[in-house]
Amino acid sequence: MNYFHILLIFTQTMLIYFHKYYNIIFTIEGVLIISIGNNIRYLRTQHGLSQEDLAEKLGYKSYTTITKWESGVSEPTLKKASEIASFFNLSVNDLCDTDLTNIGTSPTQSSHGVIVNVLGRVAAGIPIEAIENVIDTEEITKDLARTGKFFGLRIRGDSMEPDIHNGDTVIVRQQDDAENDEIVIALVNGNDGVCKRLKKYESSIALVSLNANYEPMYFSQKEIEDKPVRILGKVVELRRKF
Repeated sequence: MNYFHILLIFTQTMLIYFHKYYNIIFTIEGVLIISIGNNIRYLRTQHGLSQEDLAEKLGYKSYTTITKWESGVSEPTLKKASEIASFFNLSVNDLCDTDLTNIGTSPTQSSHGVIVNVLGRVAAGIPIEAIENVIDTEEITKDLARTGKFFGLRIRGDSMEPDIHNGDTVIVRQQDDAENDEIVIALVNGNDGVCKRLKKYESSIALVSLNANYEPMYFSQKEIEDKPVRILGKVVELRRKF
């Protein structure tokens, strides 16, 4: 074995070592340092979560573990990394080996967003059957699109006045639960779509209109299961055309 082969083997070994233990990837352009902590911080802030929020969702009693990850003091186990990736709707490889903070920063990528379908009108007053045909499209940013699956819904009625008007389009992140006081799209009886503020109580929920002329819709735990009442997603943006 000559000197060149020894040098080649040594170089390959070092590249594997640096990638495995320091998440450093050597590219033609230079050295790329991938930090899972930076990715976790990026995803958390994109979702509007505090360290305490994320810690709670991952089953931790304190946010200190999240702080250690984001500061590089420690890293999550493979099992926990898989849980984090699943929570943010991406693969473990993307979480660990991709610099998510730099995706979509080139001019050709950042000049275009992601197109989502706007579905049939959904009742914001008296519930009506949710129509599933595509009636329009809207564009959302790639940063937002990376945080989950999205669709648009057209609002009909004035029950969410003064914030959401008749004919507005809401952008919805698909999720089957939401926090107290968040605006959600819910299905009641399996086919009636409503845009309401979610209120959570110890053994019941309420779907509340912003317009005081409409009475809140209260559901016990039994009614939630029997009707059923199901959360389709959380409203994250509002689009209005004049």
